[in-house]
Amino acid sequence: MIRINENFTKLKASYLFSDIAKRVAAYASAHPDKPIIRLGIGDVTEPLPPACVSALHAATDEMAARDTFRGYGPEQGYPFLREAIAAHDYAARGCAIEADEIFVSDGAKCDSGNIQEIFGADIRLAIPDPVYPVYVDTNVMAGRTGANIDDRYEGITYLDCTPANRYVPAIPDTPTDLIYLCFPNNPTGAVATRDQLAAWVAYAREHRAIILYDSAYEAFIRDPQIPHSIYEIEGAREVAIEFRSFSKIAGFTGTRCAYTVVPKSLHAYDSAGAPHSVHALWNRRHTTKFNGVAYPIQRAAAAVYSAEGQQQTRALTEFYLGNAKLIRSRLESLGLPCIGGDNAPYIWINTGTDSWAFFDKLLNEAQVVCTPGAGFGKCGEGHVRISAFNSRENVETALDRIAKALAS
Repeated sequence: MIRINENFTKLKASYLFSDIAKRVAAYASAHPDKPIIRLGIGDVTEPLPPACVSALHAATDEMAARDTFRGYGPEQGYPFLREAIAAHDYAARGCAIEADEIFVSDGAKCDSGNIQEIFGADIRLAIPDPVYPVYVDTNVMAGRTGANIDDRYEGITYLDCTPANRYVPAIPDTPTDLIYLCFPNNPTGAVATRDQLAAWVAYAREHRAIILYDSAYEAFIRDPQIPHSIYEIEGAREVAIEFRSFSKIAGFTGTRCAYTVVPKSLHAYDSAGAPHSVHALWNRRHTTKFNGVAYPIQRAAAAVYSAEGQQQTRALTEFYLGNAKLIRSRLESLGLPCIGGDNAPYIWINTGTDSWAFFDKLLNEAQVVCTPGAGFGKCGEGHVRISAFNSRENVETALDRIAKALAS
Protein backbone atom coordinates (compact mmCIF):
# COMPACT_ATOMS: atom_id res chain seq x y z
CA MET A 1 0.00 0.00 0.00
CA ILE A 2 1.47 3.34 -1.08
CA ARG A 3 1.74 5.79 1.81
CA ILE A 4 1.67 9.56 1.81
CA ASN A 5 4.03 11.88 3.63
CA GLU A 6 1.72 12.51 6.56
CA ASN A 7 3.53 15.70 7.47
CA PHE A 8 1.60 17.33 4.63
CA THR A 9 -1.62 16.72 6.56
CA LYS A 10 -0.36 19.03 9.33
CA LEU A 11 -0.49 21.98 6.96
CA LYS A 12 -3.41 24.35 7.03
CA ALA A 13 -6.07 23.49 4.48
CA SER A 14 -4.73 25.92 1.87
CA TYR A 15 -1.89 28.26 1.07
CA LEU A 16 -2.54 31.89 1.99
CA PHE A 17 -2.43 33.26 -1.54
CA SER A 18 -4.67 30.45 -2.81
CA ASP A 19 -7.29 31.47 -0.24
CA ILE A 20 -7.04 35.07 -1.40
CA ALA A 21 -7.32 34.08 -5.05
CA LYS A 22 -10.48 32.07 -4.36
CA ARG A 23 -12.17 34.95 -2.54
CA VAL A 24 -11.23 37.41 -5.24
CA ALA A 25 -12.39 35.07 -8.00
CA ALA A 26 -15.73 34.55 -6.26
CA TYR A 27 -16.24 38.31 -5.90
CA ALA A 28 -15.24 38.99 -9.51
CA SER A 29 -17.65 36.33 -10.74
CA ALA A 30 -20.51 37.81 -8.74
CA HIS A 31 -19.66 41.42 -9.67
CA PRO A 32 -18.27 41.43 -13.24
CA ASP A 33 -19.05 45.14 -13.58
CA LYS A 34 -16.77 46.19 -10.70
CA PRO A 35 -13.07 46.30 -11.66
CA ILE A 36 -10.72 45.03 -8.97
CA ILE A 37 -7.37 46.63 -8.14
CA ARG A 38 -4.86 44.11 -6.81
CA LEU A 39 -2.45 45.32 -4.16
CA GLY A 40 -2.13 41.92 -2.52
CA ILE A 41 0.60 39.62 -3.80
CA GLY A 42 4.05 41.01 -4.49
CA ASP A 43 3.88 40.66 -8.27
CA VAL A 44 5.41 43.43 -10.34
CA THR A 45 3.48 45.25 -13.05
CA GLU A 46 6.11 47.27 -14.96
CA PRO A 47 7.87 45.85 -18.05
CA LEU A 48 11.37 44.40 -17.98
CA PRO A 49 14.16 46.98 -18.20
CA PRO A 50 15.18 47.65 -21.84
CA ALA A 51 18.74 46.48 -21.14
CA CYS A 52 17.41 43.09 -20.01
CA VAL A 53 15.06 42.83 -23.00
CA SER A 54 17.91 43.55 -25.43
CA ALA A 55 20.12 40.93 -23.77
CA LEU A 56 17.27 38.43 -23.80
CA HIS A 57 16.70 38.94 -27.53
CA ALA A 58 20.40 38.72 -28.33
CA ALA A 59 20.82 35.51 -26.34
CA THR A 60 17.74 34.01 -27.96
CA ASP A 61 19.24 34.76 -31.37
CA GLU A 62 22.39 32.93 -30.26
CA MET A 63 20.27 29.87 -29.60
CA ALA A 64 19.16 29.93 -33.25
CA ALA A 65 22.66 29.38 -34.68
CA ARG A 66 24.71 26.19 -34.44
CA ASP A 67 27.94 28.03 -33.58
CA THR A 68 26.41 29.90 -30.62
CA PHE A 69 23.75 27.42 -29.52
CA ARG A 70 23.98 26.23 -25.90
CA GLY A 71 22.53 23.14 -24.32
CA TYR A 72 22.95 22.24 -20.68
CA GLY A 73 24.81 24.95 -18.82
CA PRO A 74 26.53 24.74 -15.44
CA GLU A 75 23.95 23.96 -12.77
CA GLN A 76 25.44 26.63 -10.52
CA GLY A 77 25.08 29.33 -13.19
CA TYR A 78 27.23 30.72 -15.99
CA PRO A 79 30.46 32.43 -14.86
CA PHE A 80 29.50 35.70 -16.58
CA LEU A 81 26.50 36.09 -14.23
CA ARG A 82 28.12 34.77 -11.07
CA GLU A 83 31.13 37.05 -11.55
CA ALA A 84 28.90 40.08 -12.15
CA ILE A 85 26.94 39.31 -8.98
CA ALA A 86 30.10 38.90 -6.91
CA ALA A 87 31.54 42.19 -8.17
CA HIS A 88 28.47 44.41 -8.03
CA ASP A 89 26.39 43.02 -5.16
CA TYR A 90 29.21 42.05 -2.80
CA ALA A 91 32.72 43.33 -3.57
CA ALA A 92 31.31 46.82 -4.15
CA ARG A 93 29.97 46.73 -0.57
CA GLY A 94 33.14 45.31 0.93
CA CYS A 95 31.79 41.75 1.23
CA ALA A 96 34.25 38.93 0.58
CA ILE A 97 32.04 36.68 -1.57
CA GLU A 98 33.58 34.73 -4.44
CA ALA A 99 31.79 33.90 -7.69
CA ASP A 100 31.93 30.17 -6.98
CA GLU A 101 30.04 30.72 -3.72
CA ILE A 102 27.01 31.94 -5.71
CA PHE A 103 24.36 29.52 -6.99
CA VAL A 104 22.01 30.83 -9.69
CA SER A 105 18.46 29.46 -9.54
CA ASP A 106 14.92 30.03 -10.78
CA GLY A 107 13.69 31.77 -7.64
CA ALA A 108 14.43 32.77 -4.07
CA LYS A 109 11.17 31.09 -3.05
CA CYS A 110 12.48 27.77 -4.38
CA ASP A 111 15.86 28.16 -2.71
CA SER A 112 14.54 29.28 0.66
CA GLY A 113 12.13 26.36 0.59
CA ASN A 114 14.65 23.77 -0.61
CA ILE A 115 17.64 24.72 1.54
CA GLN A 116 16.23 22.97 4.59
CA GLU A 117 16.71 19.58 2.86
CA ILE A 118 20.43 19.55 3.65
CA PHE A 119 19.89 19.87 7.42
CA GLY A 120 18.89 17.28 10.00
CA ALA A 121 15.28 16.40 10.73
CA ASP A 122 15.68 17.10 14.44
CA ILE A 123 17.17 20.61 14.31
CA ARG A 124 15.67 23.46 16.34
CA LEU A 125 13.98 26.15 14.28
CA ALA A 126 13.66 29.89 14.96
CA ILE A 127 11.18 31.60 12.64
CA PRO A 128 9.73 35.11 12.87
CA ASP A 129 6.00 35.74 13.19
CA PRO A 130 4.56 37.19 10.97
CA VAL A 131 6.53 35.52 8.21
CA TYR A 132 6.59 34.51 4.55
CA PRO A 133 4.65 31.19 4.72
CA VAL A 134 7.24 29.18 2.75
CA TYR A 135 9.69 29.16 5.68
CA VAL A 136 7.25 27.45 8.00
CA ASP A 137 5.42 25.23 5.53
CA THR A 138 8.53 23.58 4.06
CA ASN A 139 9.73 22.61 7.53
CA VAL A 140 6.31 21.21 8.36
CA MET A 141 6.46 19.14 5.17
CA ALA A 142 9.91 17.88 6.20
CA GLY A 143 8.61 16.66 9.56
CA ARG A 144 10.42 19.09 11.84
CA THR A 145 7.29 20.23 13.65
CA GLY A 146 4.41 18.87 15.63
CA ALA A 147 0.76 19.71 15.14
CA ASN A 148 -0.64 23.17 14.54
CA ILE A 149 -2.15 24.29 17.84
CA ASP A 150 -3.74 27.71 18.13
CA ASP A 151 -2.16 28.79 14.80
CA ARG A 152 1.36 27.75 15.78
CA TYR A 153 3.30 24.57 15.11
CA GLU A 154 4.86 22.65 17.95
CA GLY A 155 8.65 22.49 17.67
CA ILE A 156 9.24 26.01 16.35
CA THR A 157 10.65 28.88 18.39
CA TYR A 158 8.53 31.76 17.14
CA LEU A 159 10.16 35.18 17.07
CA ASP A 160 7.36 37.66 17.71
CA CYS A 161 7.38 40.80 15.56
CA THR A 162 5.01 43.34 17.05
CA PRO A 163 4.45 47.11 17.26
CA ALA A 164 6.37 47.04 20.54
CA ASN A 165 9.63 45.96 18.85
CA ARG A 166 8.95 47.73 15.56
CA TYR A 167 8.47 44.31 13.97
CA VAL A 168 12.14 43.33 14.37
CA PRO A 169 12.37 40.13 16.44
CA ALA A 170 14.42 39.84 19.59
CA ILE A 171 17.05 37.14 19.98
CA PRO A 172 15.58 34.10 21.79
CA ASP A 173 16.63 33.09 25.28
CA THR A 174 17.18 29.48 24.21
CA PRO A 175 19.58 27.92 21.68
CA THR A 176 18.30 27.23 18.17
CA ASP A 177 19.98 25.76 15.10
CA LEU A 178 18.37 27.19 11.96
CA ILE A 179 17.25 30.83 12.01
CA TYR A 180 15.13 32.51 9.33
CA LEU A 181 15.52 36.27 8.90
CA CYS A 182 14.16 38.51 6.13
CA PHE A 183 15.14 42.17 5.71
CA PRO A 184 13.71 44.33 4.28
CA ASN A 185 10.95 42.20 5.65
CA ASN A 186 8.14 40.49 3.84
CA PRO A 187 5.41 41.12 4.95
CA THR A 188 6.09 44.03 7.33
CA GLY A 189 8.58 46.16 5.37
CA ALA A 190 10.68 46.52 8.54
CA VAL A 191 14.47 46.78 8.28
CA ALA A 192 17.21 45.70 10.69
CA THR A 193 20.08 47.90 11.79
CA ARG A 194 23.71 46.90 11.63
CA ASP A 195 23.78 46.40 15.42
CA GLN A 196 20.69 44.18 15.31
CA LEU A 197 22.20 41.97 12.61
CA ALA A 198 25.53 41.86 14.45
CA ALA A 199 23.70 40.53 17.51
CA TRP A 200 22.13 37.75 15.42
CA VAL A 201 25.52 36.83 13.94
CA ALA A 202 27.01 36.68 17.45
CA TYR A 203 24.12 34.47 18.61
CA ALA A 204 24.58 32.11 15.65
CA ARG A 205 28.32 31.87 16.25
CA GLU A 206 27.77 31.13 19.96
CA HIS A 207 25.33 28.30 19.26
CA ARG A 208 26.92 27.03 16.02
CA ALA A 209 23.66 27.87 14.28
CA ILE A 210 23.00 29.00 10.70
CA ILE A 211 21.06 32.07 9.62
CA LEU A 212 19.01 31.85 6.44
CA TYR A 213 18.94 35.48 5.35
CA ASP A 214 16.34 36.44 2.76
CA SER A 215 17.33 39.79 1.23
CA ALA A 216 15.14 39.63 -1.86
CA TYR A 217 14.09 43.26 -1.35
CA GLU A 218 17.51 44.81 -0.63
CA ALA A 219 17.36 46.96 -3.77
CA PHE A 220 14.62 49.04 -2.12
CA ILE A 221 16.83 50.13 0.79
CA ARG A 222 17.43 53.87 0.71
CA ASP A 223 18.70 54.48 4.24
CA PRO A 224 22.52 54.41 3.97
CA GLN A 225 22.81 53.09 7.54
CA ILE A 226 20.86 49.90 6.77
CA PRO A 227 22.94 46.90 5.58
CA HIS A 228 22.01 45.43 2.20
CA SER A 229 23.64 42.08 2.98
CA ILE A 230 24.22 39.95 6.06
CA TYR A 231 27.84 39.67 4.86
CA GLU A 232 28.40 43.32 5.70
CA ILE A 233 28.53 42.04 9.29
CA GLU A 234 31.87 40.68 10.47
CA GLY A 235 31.79 36.92 11.00
CA ALA A 236 28.63 36.33 8.92
CA ARG A 237 30.50 34.19 6.38
CA GLU A 238 30.80 31.49 9.04
CA VAL A 239 27.09 31.45 9.98
CA ALA A 240 24.87 32.72 7.15
CA ILE A 241 23.34 31.82 3.80
CA GLU A 242 21.83 34.65 1.76
CA PHE A 243 19.01 34.55 -0.80
CA ARG A 244 18.46 37.20 -3.46
CA SER A 245 16.22 37.60 -6.48
CA PHE A 246 15.88 39.51 -9.74
CA SER A 247 12.10 39.38 -9.43
CA LYS A 248 11.47 42.74 -7.79
CA ILE A 249 14.60 44.67 -8.78
CA ALA A 250 14.20 43.90 -12.50
CA GLY A 251 10.67 42.56 -12.93
CA PHE A 252 11.68 38.89 -13.28
CA THR A 253 8.63 37.43 -11.50
CA GLY A 254 7.57 35.82 -14.78
CA THR A 255 11.09 35.37 -16.13
CA ARG A 256 12.54 33.57 -13.08
CA CYS A 257 16.08 34.13 -11.93
CA ALA A 258 17.60 34.41 -8.47
CA TYR A 259 20.66 33.29 -6.56
CA THR A 260 21.81 31.94 -3.23
CA VAL A 261 25.16 32.61 -1.57
CA VAL A 262 26.71 29.76 0.42
CA PRO A 263 30.20 30.64 1.67
CA LYS A 264 32.81 27.90 1.64
CA SER A 265 33.70 28.81 5.22
CA LEU A 266 30.21 27.78 6.44
CA HIS A 267 29.92 24.44 8.24
CA ALA A 268 27.24 22.24 9.77
CA TYR A 269 27.82 19.13 11.86
CA ASP A 270 26.99 15.44 11.84
CA SER A 271 25.78 13.42 14.84
CA ALA A 272 29.36 12.88 15.98
CA GLY A 273 30.08 16.62 15.91
CA ALA A 274 32.31 16.50 12.83
CA PRO A 275 32.07 19.58 10.56
CA HIS A 276 30.85 19.39 6.97
CA SER A 277 30.97 22.01 4.24
CA VAL A 278 27.48 23.43 3.70
CA HIS A 279 28.69 24.73 0.34
CA ALA A 280 29.52 21.18 -0.74
CA LEU A 281 26.19 19.85 0.53
CA TRP A 282 24.18 22.52 -1.28
CA ASN A 283 26.23 22.00 -4.44
CA ARG A 284 25.42 18.27 -4.28
CA ARG A 285 21.73 18.96 -3.80
CA HIS A 286 21.70 21.66 -6.50
CA THR A 287 23.41 19.51 -9.13
CA THR A 288 21.21 16.51 -8.32
CA LYS A 289 17.85 18.27 -8.48
CA PHE A 290 18.38 21.27 -10.75
CA ASN A 291 19.54 21.65 -14.35
CA GLY A 292 20.23 25.36 -14.30
CA VAL A 293 18.50 28.55 -15.45
CA ALA A 294 18.08 29.05 -19.20
CA TYR A 295 21.00 30.79 -20.93
CA PRO A 296 18.92 33.70 -22.33
CA ILE A 297 17.47 34.37 -18.88
CA GLN A 298 20.93 34.49 -17.32
CA ARG A 299 22.08 36.90 -20.02
CA ALA A 300 19.08 39.10 -19.23
CA ALA A 301 19.94 38.95 -15.53
CA ALA A 302 23.57 39.87 -16.21
CA ALA A 303 22.34 42.97 -18.08
CA VAL A 304 21.07 44.28 -14.74
CA TYR A 305 24.73 45.02 -13.92
CA SER A 306 25.43 47.02 -17.07
CA ALA A 307 25.48 50.81 -16.76
CA GLU A 308 22.11 50.99 -18.51
CA GLY A 309 20.72 48.16 -16.42
CA GLN A 310 21.75 49.81 -13.16
CA GLN A 311 20.05 53.04 -14.16
CA GLN A 312 16.89 51.31 -15.38
CA THR A 313 16.48 49.03 -12.38
CA ARG A 314 17.04 51.94 -10.03
CA ALA A 315 14.25 53.77 -11.83
CA LEU A 316 11.98 50.73 -11.38
CA THR A 317 12.53 50.54 -7.64
CA GLU A 318 12.12 54.31 -7.35
CA PHE A 319 8.77 54.05 -9.12
CA TYR A 320 7.48 51.37 -6.75
CA LEU A 321 8.83 53.25 -3.73
CA GLY A 322 6.92 56.29 -4.98
CA ASN A 323 3.77 54.20 -4.89
CA ALA A 324 4.69 52.96 -1.42
CA LYS A 325 5.24 56.47 -0.08
CA LEU A 326 1.89 57.55 -1.45
CA ILE A 327 0.11 54.55 0.09
CA ARG A 328 1.66 54.98 3.51
CA SER A 329 1.06 58.73 3.61
CA ARG A 330 -2.58 58.39 2.61
CA LEU A 331 -3.33 55.55 5.02
CA GLU A 332 -1.66 57.34 7.92
CA SER A 333 -3.83 60.37 7.14
CA LEU A 334 -6.82 58.06 7.61
CA GLY A 335 -5.60 57.25 11.13
CA LEU A 336 -4.07 53.85 10.36
CA PRO A 337 -0.61 53.19 11.91
CA CYS A 338 1.80 51.90 9.26
CA ILE A 339 5.36 50.67 8.85
CA GLY A 340 7.35 49.95 5.70
CA GLY A 341 7.14 51.72 2.38
CA ASP A 342 10.36 53.68 2.88
CA ASN A 343 12.96 50.92 2.44
CA ALA A 344 10.57 48.27 1.15
CA PRO A 345 7.71 47.94 -1.35
CA TYR A 346 5.26 46.76 1.33
CA ILE A 347 3.20 48.75 3.79
CA TRP A 348 2.17 46.92 6.96
CA ILE A 349 -0.99 48.41 8.42
CA ASN A 350 -2.13 48.01 12.00
CA THR A 351 -5.91 47.97 11.48
CA GLY A 352 -6.77 46.99 15.06
CA THR A 353 -9.46 44.70 13.65
CA ASP A 354 -9.77 41.14 12.38
CA SER A 355 -7.46 40.98 9.36
CA TRP A 356 -9.71 38.80 7.19
CA ALA A 357 -12.68 41.05 8.02
CA PHE A 358 -10.65 44.08 6.90
CA PHE A 359 -9.64 42.20 3.74
CA ASP A 360 -13.30 41.46 3.00
CA LYS A 361 -14.28 45.09 3.64
CA LEU A 362 -11.73 46.40 1.15
CA LEU A 363 -12.68 43.77 -1.41
CA ASN A 364 -16.44 44.18 -1.10
CA GLU A 365 -16.63 47.93 -0.57
CA ALA A 366 -13.54 49.25 -2.38
CA GLN A 367 -12.77 46.44 -4.85
CA VAL A 368 -9.18 46.52 -3.60
CA VAL A 369 -7.20 43.38 -2.78
CA CYS A 370 -4.78 43.45 0.17
CA THR A 371 -3.25 40.57 2.13
CA PRO A 372 -4.64 39.70 5.59
CA GLY A 373 -1.91 39.64 8.20
CA ALA A 374 -3.29 36.54 9.92
CA GLY A 375 -2.12 34.56 6.92
CA PHE A 376 1.48 35.36 7.84
CA GLY A 377 1.20 34.15 11.43
CA LYS A 378 -0.42 34.73 14.78
CA CYS A 379 1.28 38.12 15.27
CA GLY A 380 -0.08 39.22 11.90
CA GLU A 381 -3.62 39.31 13.21
CA GLY A 382 -4.95 42.84 13.34
CA HIS A 383 -2.80 43.84 10.35
CA VAL A 384 -2.93 43.79 6.55
CA ARG A 385 -0.20 44.13 3.96
CA ILE A 386 -0.57 46.39 0.95
CA SER A 387 1.82 46.04 -1.97
CA ALA A 388 3.18 48.97 -3.97
CA PHE A 389 3.38 46.88 -7.15
CA ASN A 390 0.90 48.46 -9.52
CA SER A 391 0.51 51.49 -11.78
CA ARG A 392 0.41 54.95 -10.20
CA GLU A 393 -3.10 55.44 -11.58
CA ASN A 394 -4.36 52.24 -9.99
CA VAL A 395 -2.72 53.07 -6.66
CA GLU A 396 -4.33 56.51 -6.59
CA THR A 397 -7.72 55.06 -7.51
CA ALA A 398 -7.39 52.33 -4.90
CA LEU A 399 -6.55 54.85 -2.19
CA ASP A 400 -9.60 56.94 -3.06
CA ARG A 401 -11.77 53.84 -2.86
CA ILE A 402 -10.26 52.78 0.45
CA ALA A 403 -10.82 56.22 1.96
CA LYS A 404 -14.45 56.12 0.90
CA ALA A 405 -14.96 52.58 2.23
CA LEU A 406 -13.39 53.40 5.62
CA ALA A 407 -15.51 56.53 5.94
CA SER A 408 -18.73 54.58 5.51
